[in-house]
Amino acid sequence: MKTLKLIAISALLAGANTVFAHGNESHAPAGPVVKEQKAWGIAGDASGAVRTITLNMGDDMRFSPNHFSVKQGETVRLRVVNQGQIMHEVVLGTQATLDEHAQMMLKFPGMEHAEPYMAHVAPGATEELVWNFNRAGTFDFACLIAGHYQAGMTGTFTVTE
Repeated sequence: MKTLKLIAISALLAGANTVFAHGNESHAPAGPVVKEQKAWGIAGDASGAVRTITLNMGDDMRFSPNHFSVKQGETVRLRVVNQGQIMHEVVLGTQATLDEHAQMMLKFPGMEHAEPYMAHVAPGATEELVWNFNRAGTFDFACLIAGHYQAGMTGTFTVTE
């Protein structure tokens, strides 16, 4: 009986590590994308993407480019390329939402999260996110993996009317 309990507990702990860890693999959201309006836009449909912007990221903790511009209402495919040897991510948001999320990542570095405004990219891999930039303004993007944001792995984007 003790062996059976030990096996069950081990399986649960192993599953928990898989659910909450970033690891070194990419994490695609399961199921349909939930389209929730954010201050910086809303998830877009790939069929509506009018262009592709490539964001490169590396182990120097920088994005290239670190700024891009889009027109209000434009749906864009962001092609996110990890040129480094460690896991990176890109998260779109406002300075306030990124700061808040970065603080959570410091407290819970293995926290799993998958939203349509973020992409987790394994070393040497490429991921895409499609976003409709339907709100004008200047917004931010960052890698929120613990330590990366604090090292300056950030950028901005402008949505013009």
